[in-house]
Amino acid sequence: MTQDFGMSAARNDVLSEVLTLIRLRGELVYTARLGEPWGLRFQSGPAHFHFVEAGGAWVTPTGQAATRIEAGDLVLLPLGKGHTIADALGSPVENIDVVASDHFDRDSLVLRHGGGGPASQLVSGFFSFEGSPLPAVMAALPPLIHIPRGDAGAPAWLAAISHFLVDEAQQPNPGSSLMISRLIDLLVIRTLRSWAASQATRMGWLGGLGEERIGRVLSAMHADPFRRWTVQSLADIARMSRSIFAERFTAAVGEPPLRYLSRWRLTIAADLLRSGGLKVTEAAHRSGYASDAAFSRAFKAHFGYAPSEARGQQTPT
Repeated sequence: MTQDFGMSAARNDVLSEVLTLIRLRGELVYTARLGEPWGLRFQSGPAHFHFVEAGGAWVTPTGQAATRIEAGDLVLLPLGKGHTIADALGSPVENIDVVASDHFDRDSLVLRHGGGGPASQLVSGFFSFEGSPLPAVMAALPPLIHIPRGDAGAPAWLAAISHFLVDEAQQPNPGSSLMISRLIDLLVIRTLRSWAASQATRMGWLGGLGEERIGRVLSAMHADPFRRWTVQSLADIARMSRSIFAERFTAAVGEPPLRYLSRWRLTIAADLLRSGGLKVTEAAHRSGYASDAAFSRAFKAHFGYAPSEARGQQTPT
């Protein structure tokens, strides 16, 4: 009997499954006080976020268009490919490593930079994704996610988290490092959830969540990934013919259903192997491969390393 998932439930189920496998390590949060003119260039490496408390800025991911952010706005740069942030598009920018900068006060966690003009103040930080590489997840994320303030100001969740981040960073107590890391986790996951809710037309698993019937299928696949699914059994959940379902799924998600399922199984297997929860033979069997060798070939083609090496891997920046 087919379980009937609503679109909202499907969206939440799949997003929860995906976010469960995204592990973050919050590295630093700081306050940036920047007087016009100012400009900073961050090299590729950790992912970043910037929350504007006062003033405004232009944020430009490497190779992408600039985005204007104002007081109450948040930008998340999840891919860690480098970016610039400046008061104006024509302002000169300085390469910066925050913790090694002469402008950074390690005691107060304040970065001061720029001239004597009107000042902007940002709460910024950086973090890394840990665990196995998640191409199916990361491919759906853009270089920049912008959460703008609403008519009533910054979203309540965003204002609250940023307040606690700064308070914990500037008044360190036992356990502050762990608290900051957890708060950054919360900030990033809440941002991804808010962004995902607005991305009904985006390719990848997020795109599939925008279609109710495809969303039901994604939810079923994520709820029981190692079941012996067929295109027909998935089409039955979508209440479509086999051919129409395959076409609609591919158009929404960007790849055929069984290929998506195979990549998701490999992602779960990688996470279990990394944590020591499965042996390679067990992972191969659960992922539906007839032999360890076939599983190992597919795994290495997907991740770039052998299953036996999974425990030593972290997500590359």
